[in-house]
Amino acid sequence: MMEFEDSEPCYVISVAARIIGVHAQTLRYYERAGMIEPSRSAGNRRLYSTEDIDRLRRIKTLIDDLGVNLAGVEVILRMGERMAEMENRMRRLETEIERLT
Repeated sequence: MMEFEDSEPCYVISVAARIIGVHAQTLRYYERAGMIEPSRSAGNRRLYSTEDIDRLRRIKTLIDDLGVNLAGVEVILRMGERMAEMENRMRRLETEIERLT
């Protein structure tokens, strides 16, 4: 069985939409809104990675289960990304401090 990296594009839009439980047009809308940026094949077909699917699931949960609008989703996702960057930076700094002491 072939294994894929989480960032490797492997799902066409119809499959991604089915996995998420939305219409393909919804994924196109999220792309136009800047919420997701799928890769493109040589024939310009949208290709979604496992990471994209996970992000789309978070978006769907925020909208459907928590009632957050798209502007709120964008803020929440950006804050999450910023927090992850800060955590990575803290880990690097802690490692550097341990190395120096």
